[in-house]
Amino acid sequence: MAPERVAEVEDFVDFLREREEAQRLTHAAAKASEASFAQVWDNDEDAAYDRM
Repeated sequence: MAPERVAEVEDFVDFLREREEAQRLTHAAAKASEASFAQVWDNDEDAAYDRM
């Protein structure tokens, strides 16, 4: 395989790893914030939105 192609494949693999890490961080941040938003999300006034 040509060195240029190897570099291209390595760049793509790096991109996929970075994207996966970003998704993991986003998911972890969302999970960590659930407790903080529980009172806002889980109340009778907003129950109508839960049924949408």
